[in-house]
Amino acid sequence: MIPRMHRTMLASLCLALAAAPAGAAERGAATEAIDAAIASADRPAADRDEDGRRRPAELLAFLGVEPGMRVLDVFAAGGYYTELLARVVGVKGQVIAYNNPPYAKFALRDALAGDRLPNVRQLTAPIDALGLAPGSLDAALFVMSYHDLYWRPEDGSWPATDPAVLLAGLRSALRPGAVVVVQDHVAAAGLDPTDSVGRLHRIDPAVVRRDFSAAGFEFEAADAMLEHPQDDHSLQVFDPAIRGRTDQFVFRFRKPLE
Repeated sequence: MIPRMHRTMLASLCLALAAAPAGAAERGAATEAIDAAIASADRPAADRDEDGRRRPAELLAFLGVEPGMRVLDVFAAGGYYTELLARVVGVKGQVIAYNNPPYAKFALRDALAGDRLPNVRQLTAPIDALGLAPGSLDAALFVMSYHDLYWRPEDGSWPATDPAVLLAGLRSALRPGAVVVVQDHVAAAGLDPTDSVGRLHRIDPAVVRRDFSAAGFEFEAADAMLEHPQDDHSLQVFDPAIRGRTDQFVFRFRKPLE
């Protein structure tokens, strides 16, 4: 007869071993879904042309998106990632392509229209009126758009958005343990964000970490997938000398378990 203590240890080991293949299977399914989404011939040709520089497989894996998830694409604009996310989460998932009114003028394209991507919901609202149900999202993604929360153009074409307001609404909408990934253009350390965004459309990565920490998120990881050391952070991101090759940071934050 096996002693009780040994029986307990054996049972725990069996449970752990039984759980491992399931986790591996889920990761495998997610990888397959990401690869299939990127390879889809139904994607717009212009999107497929950008895959080489955007490295979507790595970014989506870093986000941890899987079939069945509900994901918010923040300031989705033309919907490059909205399209990929929709294909990954599948018919049991949903992608919310969120834009505030200034961003919305870039969002009305055939790629997101009609029944082509039926699991995509387009949401246009000011950042203080998201209207998302608490705990309803599994993940959120900012791609080269977080810096715009600090944009203050003289022509008034962009409202004076408060990052804390958006992050508070986002935190409420995420379930405990959900993640947010931010990809953006690197500004030199120590620059005031309103200055760096106004002149260069860049943001100091430390500002993003500060904002998310203040909003109650935990910094989890950074990835070097889009680093470009040849960029000295001095040029505006649309400058032909650097456009498409800016140095970019990729951070993952997590809403704590509550």
